[in-house]
Amino acid sequence: MVTIQEVAKKAGVSTATVSRVLNNRETVREKTRVRVEQAIQELNYEPSALGRNLRNSESRLLLVLIPSISNPFYTEIINGIEDTAISKGYNILLCETDSNPAREAIYFNMVRNRLADGIILMDPTVNRKNLYDLASRHPIVQCSEFDEEGEISYVTIDNELAAYQAVKHLIKLGNRRVALINTDEKYLYARERRRGYEKALHEFGLPIESKWMRETEQLGFEGGQQAMRSLLNEADKPNAVFSVSDVLAIGAMKEIQLQGLKVPDDIAVIGFDKISFSNMTNPTLTTIAQPMYKMGSISANMIINKIRGKDVESLILDHELIIREST
Repeated sequence: MVTIQEVAKKAGVSTATVSRVLNNRETVREKTRVRVEQAIQELNYEPSALGRNLRNSESRLLLVLIPSISNPFYTEIINGIEDTAISKGYNILLCETDSNPAREAIYFNMVRNRLADGIILMDPTVNRKNLYDLASRHPIVQCSEFDEEGEISYVTIDNELAAYQAVKHLIKLGNRRVALINTDEKYLYARERRRGYEKALHEFGLPIESKWMRETEQLGFEGGQQAMRSLLNEADKPNAVFSVSDVLAIGAMKEIQLQGLKVPDDIAVIGFDKISFSNMTNPTLTTIAQPMYKMGSISANMIINKIRGKDVESLILDHELIIREST
């Protein structure tokens, strides 16, 4: 295995000069740089990335913390993070927290021990005190979910406005009994989307009825199906449903069809996220599109800029109502 000392000897320079060339330092003369690069090529020298990172006190690793790896919402965000990180010379480690403090502590300690350079956080349930303590010393940004009262930079959309526009669309189609299938309100997006739902009802003079509101414990297909089954057991059934995720909406549509009803003739359904298979349902699902890949890409740029000591501003991205067959 060729060493840096052999490269230095062949190029007629010091090992420090070879190191400066490898790290693209501008202090090396062009003639010397060419000579060193030629020696590297002739000897087929491959520098140790680990050694270089240790010398520079960096790992070139970004941690991406998510509550659950099974949620398809995260797929495009992670793609955006990874593509951008790799293009900037970083790798990512996907960390499923399962909202578990013990796991959270493991990942936070990786940053404290310099095994990772920073964190892109998508789990809002982490311990706030521990989070703020870590963020005061190490680079952290939040993606999609963020702390309303905190000072950590984030990238997201306006969830309340998006939900308001979705429910307004249902009402303008003539639906007056609009139900909400929500998830645990420990998540900021769940609270914001409920506020948007209520704002639209209030604007059109429609009552906010608890009998037409359901909260699921899990953000899964079965949760949407169970919530819809419960709604259909009401004497006064809804004629439209706003679900805070596409997965819940797809589960709701399945239950509607199992009970011999038609979407949207009997009950209109709208989801949220525009996950990849939301246009593969029958009927295709009306939904709110989040710029998930862009959100991931921006969050990766944000954390890398923070690592480099730059100031980072929070961003709220645009969303879009995608009207399909389910409404």
